[in-house]
Order: sequence, then structure tokens, then C-alpha cells
Amino acid sequence: MVSYLIRYCGAAANPDVFLDYYRERHARILRRFPNIKSLVLSTPVAVTDPFAVRPAGSALLVQMQFENAADLNAALQSQARKDARDDFALFPAFKGEITHEALKSEVVF
Repeated sequence: MVSYLIRYCGAAANPDVFLDYYRERHARILRRFPNIKSLVLSTPVAVTDPFAVRPAGSALLVQMQFENAADLNAALQSQARKDARDDFALFPAFKGEITHEALKSEVVF
């Protein structure tokens, strides 16, 4: 599997409105990506770790999964991808860094 990860590192002006927009509107566009297998939205939860770790500061981590890199490349060239980029201009206010990354996924257990 190949994962395409989009990390929103920072903060939305209104986190609930931002997440609702992503879940309800933007995800409908992403669903149209050719050969997409899944879309997973991950948001922060409060935990108590007894060890010193450095939080990443992610407000949202989006994971789209594809069978292989060819399927991801086809999706990135699709009309749905263009529509998703156009929709990005309509997102609720977000301040921070947004990164995109493609990674090969391996299930270990």
C-alpha cells in the first residue's frame, strides 16, 4: 500500500468548524480520487506519556491509501485532485504549515 499524508500543523480559528468542513465537504471530493482505498482523519487526543516526547503539533493528519504508487500518481493527475485544490481556497481559517507526503505503508502487526 501507498499512503498520501497531509499534515495540518498549527491551529484552525475554529477547530470544530474546520474538521466538519473537511469531513463533510472536502472528503466528498477526495472520495472521487480514482482507486482510493481509504481516507483516515486523525485528530489530537490528550494522553499522559511518562516519557519525554516532543509533540508534533498536528491539528489534523489526513491519510489516503492507494494500492500502489501508480494509482496515487493517477489520482494526483485527476480532475478530482484539481477540484480538491480549488476547494482548499474555501477552507475555514487555518494558521500553520501544511505538508504533503507519499510513503510506502507496511503493516507489521
